[in-house]
Amino acid sequence: MRASLVLLLAAVCGLSVANVYYAQPLLETLASDFQIPLAAVGGVITATQAGCALALLLLVPLGDLLNRRRLMLAQLLALVAALALVGLASSRPVLLAGMLLVGLLGTAMTQGLVAYAASAASPHEQGRVVGYAQSGVFIGLLLARVFAGAVSDLAGWRSVYLLAGLLMLGMAPLLWKQLPSLPRSEAAIGGLRYRDLLASMFTLLRQEKVLQVRGLLALLMFAAFNIFWSALVLPLSGAPYHFSRTAIGAFGLAGVLGALMAARAGRWADCGHAQRTTAAALLTLLLAWWPLSLLQSSLWALLIGIVLLDLGGQALHVTNQSLILRSRPEAQGRLVGLYMLFYAVGSGLGALSSTMAYARTGWQGVCLLGAAVSLLALWVWWLTRQMVQPASVSLCRPGPR
Repeated sequence: MRASLVLLLAAVCGLSVANVYYAQPLLETLASDFQIPLAAVGGVITATQAGCALALLLLVPLGDLLNRRRLMLAQLLALVAALALVGLASSRPVLLAGMLLVGLLGTAMTQGLVAYAASAASPHEQGRVVGYAQSGVFIGLLLARVFAGAVSDLAGWRSVYLLAGLLMLGMAPLLWKQLPSLPRSEAAIGGLRYRDLLASMFTLLRQEKVLQVRGLLALLMFAAFNIFWSALVLPLSGAPYHFSRTAIGAFGLAGVLGALMAARAGRWADCGHAQRTTAAALLTLLLAWWPLSLLQSSLWALLIGIVLLDLGGQALHVTNQSLILRSRPEAQGRLVGLYMLFYAVGSGLGALSSTMAYARTGWQGVCLLGAAVSLLALWVWWLTRQMVQPASVSLCRPGPR
């Protein structure tokens, strides 16, 4: 696959997923403009996450049935319309409906493109290509809060969504020109109906041991990840730092370094080193909690911990997807949707447990909880490493890196 196409896929993945997270630093402003009680403004995020779940169940699997190139373009244009709806919303119901559509279409675009990248790549480079696409997702997620805060400060919160819509619209001609046409899927050739496609997801979940094990590891990893990010604002906004929300969001920039470093994990999976990469990623995830626990005495330790946390989490995520997408090439859309459902459950559990831990035991309790979940993930991998063995034949071959 051409380097320019790989970079385009990574960029569009990042822009697509960012749309889902723009609202997080804007909640206070949205509560004021739409007269939503602060205790209830979290419903804006709930609406977006509900859209994400619906996308994973209903839209992402469509890639196994329809022409992926046309599907991506149709979803992109619909996403532009949803962003415009949010940016021009004049009432609370319109805002919530727009947020639900942004979550639905932003997630469908993001995960659909990851599956597209896996389908378009040659077998020997599939892990590398998925790794770069997933790094784009991770970087977009991390930078979304910074972008939203900066644009909102300069031109108001509506400009965040209107500008995001223009950015996505600018991607449409590039995608139409650059995305290669893929052969019809087995589901399409066999005349599989949409409801049968959805029903087959339960069969895949029951049959695919790689999906079960790697999904469980993803659930625990994303729980640990959200334990940290959900609680970080609490100690940094209080004594002795008293940082603004924009400044706290900027700490996510440190995670970009870890995400970029982890992009190589896909190539290591291509070379037959998936189990070693998994072990190294989980150990890095566990080690990260030591410098993170030193937050109240050293911001440098916090930055090192963020890099380690994102490096370990992203390396595991890329390795997981490389293995899962290789197991059933004809069902990559459905596999991505199922895998990301584990992610959604882990993220929700991590965010909920994080604030409870901070309220009872403070920051040290949060770090102990995160370390315990990371250790549990390492233990699960150790128990299952012989049960599910990746293909022993290396798909790695010399070539430009």
